Amino acid sequence: MDLDLVEKNCTSSIFDLLELHGIGHSGGSLSVLQVLISLYFEIANVDSTNPKWPQRDRIVLSKAHATEAMYAVLAEKGYFEKTRFGEYLRLGSDIQGHVEISTPGVEYSGGALGQGITFACGLAYAAKMRQETHKIYAVLGDGECHEGSVWEAAMFASHYKLDNLFIVIDNNHYADHGDVDEMMNLQPFEERWEAFGWETKFIEEGNKVSSISDALRGFEKADKPKCVIANTVKNYGVPMWEEKHLHQVAGDLLTEGVKQGRRLLHAR
Repeated sequence: MDLDLVEKNCTSSIFDLLELHGIGHSGGSLSVLQVLISLYFEIANVDSTNPKWPQRDRIVLSKAHATEAMYAVLAEKGYFEKTRFGEYLRLGSDIQGHVEISTPGVEYSGGALGQGITFACGLAYAAKMRQETHKIYAVLGDGECHEGSVWEAAMFASHYKLDNLFIVIDNNHYADHGDVDEMMNLQPFEERWEAFGWETKFIEEGNKVSSISDALRGFEKADKPKCVIANTVKNYGVPMWEEKHLHQVAGDLLTEGVKQGRRLLHAR
């Protein structure tokens, strides 16, 4: 499979969704895109023709506002047609501004940050109790790691030796209103996760699909939950948005940024 083409198509779909209503979560969607491509196209055992297949791996998007990226990847994978993008944010649609389990391919209805990892812990613990072999993958933002519930879940996963649980942290360095570490310092981030009993890897090229996939395949320790910290760029691929560290984008800035992003995308 041509993952470069998949990434280009998904990036273009993110731009389509942002343009639809002239607003959206550009920052987190463009920073986390390669993580989701890695999971849905390379790592997780899923079947887009049978979204509720009992043996499937579960993918939990804890940073549930990154819907533009999630819908782009789900449509590219074949969970639904891209023509359904026109339903985005419509009343009664299951393609909303935060992911919901009514959408094919979505395992978790999100909104409040810091909760997805707790849900993923429950899925992983239940699978262990039932002696099921599927894996659980959760995608977090670095800003939501300010939440105490994240660290309670980290302790739970370590204590119960949930080695079927993998998390990927979209470490894009900015929350919706500022630098993550200036708001509440997370450093040394990798060592904190290790201290909580997780096998942890930091990857410098967090916006590179192969780097993410290699890290997820490279874990070795039994009886430990797994954590990948992916160093990413908020609004990756749109320099005028990158330099402003935007969480959301709207108006003329959205229009001009999409033009810039599409121009650079076609030049790849």
